[in-house]
Amino acid sequence: MAASKPVSALSHPEAKVKENSLPAILIDLALLFLSAFLFAFSFPSGISTWGLFPLGFIALVPLFILVHRSNWISIFIYGLLFGFASYSIFNFWLVRFHPLAIFIVPTIYALFFLLLLPLLKLADVLFPKKGYLVQLTIWIGYEYLKTTGFLGYPYGIMGYTQYLFRPLIGISSITGVWGVSFLVIAPSVFLGNALKRGTEEVRAFFRENKTAIIIYTALFAGSLLFGFIGKVDLKDPPSLKVALVQHNVDPWKNDYEESLRLLTRLSEEAMKRSPELVVWPETAFIPAIEYHTKHRTNKEAYRLVKELTEYLEAQNVPFVIGNDDGVLKRLGGTERIDYNASLLFDKGTFRQKYRKTHLVPFTEHFPFQKQLPGIHKLLLEADTHFWEKGDEYTVFQTDKVAFSTPICFEDCFGYLSREFVQNGAELIVNMSNDLWSHSIPSEMQHMAMSVFRAVENRRSVVRSTNGGITCTIDPNGKITSLIDPFIESYLVSDVPVYTETTTLYTRWGDWFGKGAVYCGVALLIFGLVLRRFRNRKGSKENHD
Repeated sequence: MAASKPVSALSHPEAKVKENSLPAILIDLALLFLSAFLFAFSFPSGISTWGLFPLGFIALVPLFILVHRSNWISIFIYGLLFGFASYSIFNFWLVRFHPLAIFIVPTIYALFFLLLLPLLKLADVLFPKKGYLVQLTIWIGYEYLKTTGFLGYPYGIMGYTQYLFRPLIGISSITGVWGVSFLVIAPSVFLGNALKRGTEEVRAFFRENKTAIIIYTALFAGSLLFGFIGKVDLKDPPSLKVALVQHNVDPWKNDYEESLRLLTRLSEEAMKRSPELVVWPETAFIPAIEYHTKHRTNKEAYRLVKELTEYLEAQNVPFVIGNDDGVLKRLGGTERIDYNASLLFDKGTFRQKYRKTHLVPFTEHFPFQKQLPGIHKLLLEADTHFWEKGDEYTVFQTDKVAFSTPICFEDCFGYLSREFVQNGAELIVNMSNDLWSHSIPSEMQHMAMSVFRAVENRRSVVRSTNGGITCTIDPNGKITSLIDPFIESYLVSDVPVYTETTTLYTRWGDWFGKGAVYCGVALLIFGLVLRRFRNRKGSKENHD
């Protein structure tokens, strides 16, 4: 009689630990929470301000082991639990953003993973040998889909963990962040499947899938090579000296006069270094400049607006200012609507405006007032400030440069900066209000996504924030200068205005992410049809 092989506690269903027994459930939960923590710590976090980006390559290994171990009932429960746990740890700073945010975001991701984990399980069942390839495709498709629609939220895309790994992120100029995610997630999917039946079968799994290992190694090495040879030459392009103001004031605390004093004082100090553009952060000045100039019913607001405009008239440098752009909903009416806007003043004259087009769900925009009146009321009672959506992708024009201003959350979405560049933007100027978070990891997570906007389009990105991270990023994704968060300061920097390259991402957009969606759906349908065909064939043979 042949000796029986030892069985790992991680194997399934052959494991000695019975399915659904307390020890099995404890192992499952350990895998789930281990993956949740590794996921969160791959990004900037309380453990590491800059993030532990190597963890990104293995963060999901325990989760993919769990997918295989779970049965069809527990996989839904674990999906809910992983989504809620991972985003509660990763986005812990949301508790300061809005009283409801720390519940809303993790709950949404609990629902997302309620759907995602069973799809990963289905891929594992339908494709016992090569299911990891299908799982990888499904995950990339999920990352793309989660950035779309009303609930679009790009935090947590695994590719963003690599923002410091410049040779690797160069491929985002072709694939967007999705290609980087592909290379980051692939090891987790592969190792999770290698370990799913226990450590004793890992060698056999590697032997059976050596072609996939070779292909991945070639893709990874090719991406690094492209990152080295594909970076743009920044020795000769013209530069623009930009002053980025960080006044460290929460604009919604209603001390508008003190805020204006700080903004002008810091600007005056920065002007001594002869900048060619001065940038104030998102809603740095709250009283609506155009509205209070036309409608002078609020004397205090008009006094501050007049003081600001007189200051700007004395300047010879263009200023771009974050402002609450209020307008009357109807001519002759009294109802006012507001846009989160950026305004360009050149030599004291108002030139152009941009109104934020992609608003933060629930806390800036909620279009379901009639369908969900209870939630709408709850949001209003929590002091939510809703904005109207803009509909134009403005490119500001000065004598020196053409630029666009994604406002705060907008620089997290690749499609927006791509749209601006296609319209002629030579520089991307992000204006953010992140002071509310009181969290450096929150600031860093946001800034990390801006790095990809630079590389995707090969355009410089500058960020003026009221609290952090105020910085400059060159077209190769290098953070060239920054100032500490949560201090009153300014940054004056020479920024390369590079326009020689139109990247494949700028031309084609999110083709890689969309392709993953279509391929994932097609593969699952193919697997289901093939399984049904085999079952019918086997049934017929048994009958014969």
